[in-house]
Amino acid sequence: MRKIALICSGVAALALTACTQQADDTEAKADKADKVVWDYDGEEGPENWGDLSAEFATCKTGTQQSPIDLPARGEAKTVDVTTNYGSQSAKIVDKGYTVQADFAEGASFTSGDTTFNLLQMHMHTPSEHTVTGKSYPLVAHFVHQSGEGEFGVLGILFEEGEANASLQTILDNVGGETDVDIAAMLPSALTAYNYPGSLTTPPCSEGVNWHVVASPATASAEQIEALNGMMKNNARPVQPLNERTLTAAE
Repeated sequence: MRKIALICSGVAALALTACTQQADDTEAKADKADKVVWDYDGEEGPENWGDLSAEFATCKTGTQQSPIDLPARGEAKTVDVTTNYGSQSAKIVDKGYTVQADFAEGASFTSGDTTFNLLQMHMHTPSEHTVTGKSYPLVAHFVHQSGEGEFGVLGILFEEGEANASLQTILDNVGGETDVDIAAMLPSALTAYNYPGSLTTPPCSEGVNWHVVASPATASAEQIEALNGMMKNNARPVQPLNERTLTAAE
């Protein structure tokens, strides 16, 4: 069983996301959660995250938690996303529970009137969001932050198919630094489901602007197997939608 320590003074779990949000809390609160062990199964698994620490209480009590089960296309209005992605320098790290690429500044995506600047990308096998109950074998979460401090995540689902060259670049450079063609990693159509949600790892902080692209990209069976071999099953189960408004791709 993997044991995952979230250290709020460093970069862990959803890296910049979780720790930057907690930086606004009081110093005393940060000290209480200096190190908490969590996992994806067993006593430290998702169903118990909210009981592991007072700092993780939102995992249990939150009303806008992620991931969720997404509806079929055509059930809500369309949200189109534009990106300013290209070839970007990235440090590729195998964190045990995920493979993460920490990007240099310069890439972003825009939804409506808000532009979110790319911080990092990490992956889950299988996907955390589902679509009408269907899970995909892989998902990449591109974590961004706006100039006003709002976090925005662009989720890219992957189905088994042709090998993804950009994904292979990441696999070939784990533990190193390389340029990654982010744009080539994505599907051509960037119409997305959009809803207010949370981090999918402790402390499960809410206020995250989620965009999950409806059209999946492809990755080869070998690429999916390689990532699953490093990360194992690292998907949080879907959470209740509650009273949230959801827009979906047509």
